[in-house]
Amino acid sequence: MTTGTIEAPRSDEALVLGALRANINRIDNQLIELLAQRGKVAADIGLAKRVTGRPIHDPQRESTHAAELEEAASRMGLPARLGRELALLLARHGCAAQLDQPKAPRARGIAPDSESFRLARWEPGRHTVVSIGEAQIGAGLHEVIAGPCAVESERQIHDAADHARACGVRILRGGAFKPRTSPYDFQGTGMQGVRWLADAAHSRGMACVTEVLDPSDATAVAEHADLLQIGARNMQNVPLLRACAATGRPILLKRGAAATIRELLCAAEYILLAGNPHVILCERGLRTFERETRNTLDLSSVPVLRELTHLPVIVDPSHAAGRDELILALCRAAHAVGADGAIVEMHPRKCEAKCDQRQALTPGQLGKICNEVHLVQMHLA
Repeated sequence: MTTGTIEAPRSDEALVLGALRANINRIDNQLIELLAQRGKVAADIGLAKRVTGRPIHDPQRESTHAAELEEAASRMGLPARLGRELALLLARHGCAAQLDQPKAPRARGIAPDSESFRLARWEPGRHTVVSIGEAQIGAGLHEVIAGPCAVESERQIHDAADHARACGVRILRGGAFKPRTSPYDFQGTGMQGVRWLADAAHSRGMACVTEVLDPSDATAVAEHADLLQIGARNMQNVPLLRACAATGRPILLKRGAAATIRELLCAAEYILLAGNPHVILCERGLRTFERETRNTLDLSSVPVLRELTHLPVIVDPSHAAGRDELILALCRAAHAVGADGAIVEMHPRKCEAKCDQRQALTPGQLGKICNEVHLVQMHLA
């Protein structure tokens, strides 16, 4: 006996509905054909305007035509608003069709005068993805790295790890060696803090990143941390760049507060030249005359770096803004301009933070950021 799928007989109602939907589809296709014809006429109008020296945009004609379509919609029993919205849509489409636009996109080429960062520069076929634990920076997903500015105690970093993991964070940050402006400020917990950070992260299935200040500490820190950070103050500290590179660990390189983009790429070149290809660049804000934020986040550096280099690029909105209420908006903007991720500060008990309390996020604020941009696919031309 042969078995097979038996289709239920279609009811009269289903046949009628199918016929009506087919009719709708036919009308929609006719509309598309008419829009295509309209676009060709608009292109001819654009050519005539350019020949006669007339401007492409004609606001008087646009306003008059909108009023005519509103009236026509009302006569046919449709909402007048529909006629106006259609007029605006047609005006945008028609204006675009009239413009004399180049047909082929600009070909991407190797940056001129890039011999000083020849390993970091973009070339055909070059694209770097840096793997840290479960995360892959540069693979197309926006990664959020989070944790406290400083590792203050074992309990604090474990509490922070719980909150970060609950938000979906896959790389826990925390500073054990703190380069502070004043020598009287909290200086971190040293190697003990590195061990606490690593235990908190690894016991929860996360990787961790921490800053290295002294070349002599690079090997010891690399035994525990999955990603080594070179901070903005040390971006051009060549012995430190080489020492961190020699560990083989991925490097997170932050742009200096007064460094140009090319200086950042030259700093990365030292790491690449030492044989370590696993470099992530980080834009963390420039020192400007602005007083409302701690630094000025140079979001334009992200698309510029994507043109110049094959290395992944993330942003640090915490150190740029210096104010927790601004960080969500900056994370959205960083994702919009093509950053591969963001590194932000979150303290489990913000009011107790010993370092950069004003810019620290609460766990709830971190959750909102992660819900919006964490692991969101980037769509870039």
